[in-house]
Amino acid sequence: MLVRIKVDADKCQGHNRCYSLAPELFDVDDYGYATEIGDGEVPEGLEDKARLAAANCPEFAVLIEE
Repeated sequence: MLVRIKVDADKCQGHNRCYSLAPELFDVDDYGYATEIGDGEVPEGLEDKARLAAANCPEFAVLIEE
């Protein structure tokens, strides 16, 4: 099953919990805000990390599309 992540830039406050939990899936821009790597497609085997990152975002800025 294809899973995608998306960071809502309007909600992200730069806590970077997603990046700390899943650096394979997220990057941080020059201003300290998280972004998804590439087009947000989650490689097989990293789906649980994507869900963990979304669950730990205090601003609910990490969105999961399944």
